[in-house]
Amino acid sequence: MLTLSAAGESLFQLLFAIFVFIGVLALTAFVTKWIAGYQKMQGLNRNLEVIEAIRLANNKYIQIIRAGEDKYFVIGVGKDEITKLGELSSSQLKEIEQADSLMQPQMDFKSILEKLSKKEK
Repeated sequence: MLTLSAAGESLFQLLFAIFVFIGVLALTAFVTKWIAGYQKMQGLNRNLEVIEAIRLANNKYIQIIRAGEDKYFVIGVGKDEITKLGELSSSQLKEIEQADSLMQPQMDFKSILEKLSKKEK
């Protein structure tokens, strides 16, 4: 049977564990908010932006990067290397966007649903 001092000690240990757990949760929430705010501030004054990326293999990508106001670079990104493949002007980039939108017509959900319901009947 537990004595009064053993019961008090067990209660103290339980309260201490709960206090430590709540402290760790509060610290985690504070650090998460701080990191989010830091990353938000880093993103405000960006001079570099990934415009588009295509995955070629497991760790290989081709990306279009905007640097500054009007410089666009095509780069190849691998696991351990980055290779400049070429440069694009802003007019070439707009032509690519227009050609892409012409090749892939935009369909709304209603038209897709109607097509699927006709196939089922």
